[in-house]
Order: sequence, then C-alpha cells, then structure tokens
Amino acid sequence: MILSLCVTSPAAAVQPSGQNFEVSFSAAIHAQAATGRVFVIITRDAGKEPRFQAGARYMGAPFFGVDIDHLEPGAAAKIDNSSPGYPVRTLSEIPIGDYYVQAFLSVYTEFHRSDGHTIWAHMDQWEGQDMFSSPGNLYSLVEKVHLDPSGYDVKLQLTEVIPAQTVPADTSWAKHLKIQSKLLTEFWGRPMYLGAVVLLPKGYDEQPNVNYPVVYEQDHFRLTPPYHFRDQPSSAPEGSVLAMREGEGFRLFQDWTSDRFPRVLMVTFLHPTPYYDDSYAVNSANNGPYGDAIMTELIPYIESHFRIIRQPYARVLSGGSTGGWESLALQLQHPEFFGGAWVFYPDPIDFRSWQLSNIYEDENMFYAPGTSGIGLTLGSTEWQKVMRPFLRMATGQVIVTQQQESQLEAVLGSHGRSGEQCDAWKAIYGPVGEDGYPVPLWDKQTGEINHKVANYMRDNGYDLDYYLQHNWSRIGPQLVGKLHFYTGDMDSFYLNLAIYQTEEFLSNTKDPYYGGSFLYGRPLKGHGIRPTTTAGMLRQMAEQISHNAPPGSTDSWNY
Repeated sequence: MILSLCVTSPAAAVQPSGQNFEVSFSAAIHAQAATGRVFVIITRDAGKEPRFQAGARYMGAPFFGVDIDHLEPGAAAKIDNSSPGYPVRTLSEIPIGDYYVQAFLSVYTEFHRSDGHTIWAHMDQWEGQDMFSSPGNLYSLVEKVHLDPSGYDVKLQLTEVIPAQTVPADTSWAKHLKIQSKLLTEFWGRPMYLGAVVLLPKGYDEQPNVNYPVVYEQDHFRLTPPYHFRDQPSSAPEGSVLAMREGEGFRLFQDWTSDRFPRVLMVTFLHPTPYYDDSYAVNSANNGPYGDAIMTELIPYIESHFRIIRQPYARVLSGGSTGGWESLALQLQHPEFFGGAWVFYPDPIDFRSWQLSNIYEDENMFYAPGTSGIGLTLGSTEWQKVMRPFLRMATGQVIVTQQQESQLEAVLGSHGRSGEQCDAWKAIYGPVGEDGYPVPLWDKQTGEINHKVANYMRDNGYDLDYYLQHNWSRIGPQLVGKLHFYTGDMDSFYLNLAIYQTEEFLSNTKDPYYGGSFLYGRPLKGHGIRPTTTAGMLRQMAEQISHNAPPGSTDSWNY
C-alpha cells in the first residue's frame, strides 16, 4: 500500500545535513539493476508527501532529477549541485533550514522498436503517464532534515513500490475496454494497449434492437466516464475545482436520464504512449502508428461490441485542448468516416501561432523577436530580452514563461521523456533523432528553434491549418457543415490565436464554402470553458446527426 507522510524521530530531525543526496534501493525492493530517473523533492509543507507537490508548473515544491543507467541494488545515485532543478536551478539556492524530503525513482523500460532504434522510456501502467503515481515506481519514506552546505550528505533509501492500478468496476452506465494493439506492439517490440470508456444511453439494455449514434470524445487519459458523468452529487469541498467538475458530471447524469434527451453513446479513447498520456490519435515517427491503430483496431472493436450506427453521419467527434486538436485531426484525416467535429480550445492548429511563436520564422522560443509597430520598437532588442509566456490567467497575468516550462520539462526527463506538454508535441509531431529519441524543436537551454524540425512538422501534416488549406479542394466537399470551433478570447495558453487564422481561411472558402461555425467566449474567458453545458452540446450534435441521417433511415434511436 502507499504510505502516508512519515517523519523521522526528533533526534534525526535536528541532525545537520548537507545539500547533497545519495539515493539507493535494496534488492528486496527491486531485484534487478534499474534504468530511469531519480528525483529528490524538498518542501516545508508537511500536509502531503513531497512527491505529490513536485512537477507543478507553478506553486510546486523544488525538486531535482538525474538519469540512472543500470544502477545496481545497493549502489547510490547522487543528487548534488550539478543536478538540474525546478523552480530553483540548483541545490545551492535552497536556503539553510528544516525541510521534508523524499526520493523517487521513475523506472524505465527498454524498447526495441521496429524502426531499428532501442530506447529507454517510462512504460505507461494504465495510469496515464502520471509519473509520481505510476505503478512499479519506487519512493522513500518522508524524512525531516536540516539542510546546510556545511553539513554532510543525506542518504535516502527507496523502500516503497507503487501498487498496480485499479480499474473502476463497470456499472450499468459505464463500460471499460482494453485491447492489445497488433500494430503498436509490432512497432514498440512490447505488448501495447488501447482502450476506451463507453457511456451507455438510458434504455440501452431494455431496447436490444435499437442502434445508436456515437460521440467519440477526445481527452487526456482517465478511467472515469466521458465528460465526468457521475450518478451521485459531489461530496468535494464547495467551490473547489473537483466540486465544480463533479457537479457538471452530476448535471449531465440528470439530463442523460431525463425523458426528453437524445439517446447516444459516448466513448472516450484511451491511448497512452511512452512519451505522454495521449498519442493525439495520429501516426508518428516517435510514437508509432497510433492513428492507424485507433481507426483499424480500436473503433472496429468498439463498434462490433456495442450497438452503434456504423454510418458517417452517426459518428461525431468532440474534445477540448489536446482533445480539440485530436478531434480536428481525425475529422480532417478521415472526412468520409466522421460526421462532424466540435473542436474546443484546441492545442495549436496553426504553427504560425504556436502559442505566441511562429516556429517557421522566429529564431527563439524564449524571447519575442524585435519588430517595429505603432511608433515603437517591440520585442527583444540589443539591450533587453522580452520573455515569451507559456501560461497566463484570463486577466492577462503571466504565470509561467516558455523558458520556465522548458526548465521544468528538462528536470522531469532528458531526451524528451518528461511526459509533459512541450515534449509531447515534439514526440508526436517531430522526427526521430539518430539516438532514437525525438529531435527537439527548440533547445531547452537557449530557446533556439530548429527550423528543419518545424518544416518537418508542417510537411507531415501536423500543422492542421496548413493541411486544411493545401488539401481543401480534395477534402473540403466532405467537410461542409462539419467543423465547429469554440475558444475563449483569453485562452490560458494563447490557443485562440491559431483559431483566428483558421477562421480567416475557412470563412473565405469557396467551392465549397465550409458551412461550419466559430464561437468565442465572452470577455476574459480562459482555457477549458465551453459555450454550453455538456447537455447543450449533445443536443446540438443530435440535431446535426438527425439532419444528416439519410432519407428513409431505419435507425430507431430516439432524438
């Protein structure tokens, strides 16, 4: 079991210790040599284990990481002043004082891929690449120590193993699927899996002769039902994020089970990779043929095991952020298979607006380029560097810069193995390096952009607006009325900027005109806000499905 906070005895607590750490494990806890990444987390907050305070973009505890290569039981990995850290860069920046500390090991798996490369990366254990909660990873008990450069090394022993993931039990509403993918297993050289969570409509079991439309929801990995559906009110503290999310899920249940509500299935895909909790539902040089696996293995399995109308008009896509990008990508790459995409605040869909950067023209991801306008010199100059933001509040207050995000991901993992957002994009969209790992789009230390990588991403179809524009004559006739976009005007990750560019193209299309929609939130709407409730969105989808159903259709689903 995972133990709660454990503090050493008062005698040990006052013993002065240095700002170097030695981390080891015994053969009893891990019999073989380990390859992976070792971390030490340092905090003054005794409220929860340090490992659950590490890795946050903001307000997270300081932590430091180093790679280990076949570290034998009993040997020690060393975290010292040369080890990279976040948010402070070095251990020497930690003030003298008393702290709670914990060591952690993310265990890597060796993959002999079909492209000829052998790499080491963290194998998802059906937890969604949540490193600090991933089954099989090791951690130490929490110790209270006094850090002082004049002291001596702190020795931490990894004594605990995170247990296997528990998949929620199926209910009368939600069903969980997990299948081994032949395509992905061949690529990675190890068994690889796809899955889904299926939400059934009211009356599904009572009406065995009825087939239903399906809403394929794209989202990050989670084992709960689509759109947080739950049949109980929230018990979380009022006003908390969890209470809001669970409240939305319970409202969906109330609508879902009402008499006058469209009867559809909803399905959330599960497709974690060794680089991220989600493959973005496309084929990738680094991740392998996830797009083909989803289209030829997962969807056919779902549609053969549930009563789904297997017609394009009855298959629609939806999702926000990562899921928004995926929904658009699936619709564009398979316009004949899906009947519409509701694309909410998607990850950058035009790489001229990769957040605030144009990766084809800008030289640096960290600093705004110098330019002239409104009678002023804007951006970086010879004498001053203007930092690029990564994350902001809806009011405009910057929380994290691109440089800080790169620093965070560099500490979480080398060779693009952080499991974080920017590394995920590089793995999904970018080429494979000579060492078998993703080629970085930009240097994490300097911010310098590699334009060869940027052009590779564009030319291989990952810049979705570019793909749309250069293939409109071919795919446009099959997309009329199918594309629906929504984003807030102050998206937390500046994702609205790429939407504006896509709207500029689509609003001027001819032969055919795209016939879809763009909707922007009221002022000061950030990331994660949709224009309607989930029920309202589903009613819109049902109307389009009903409108596009072929004349004389015998499908008897209830709208």
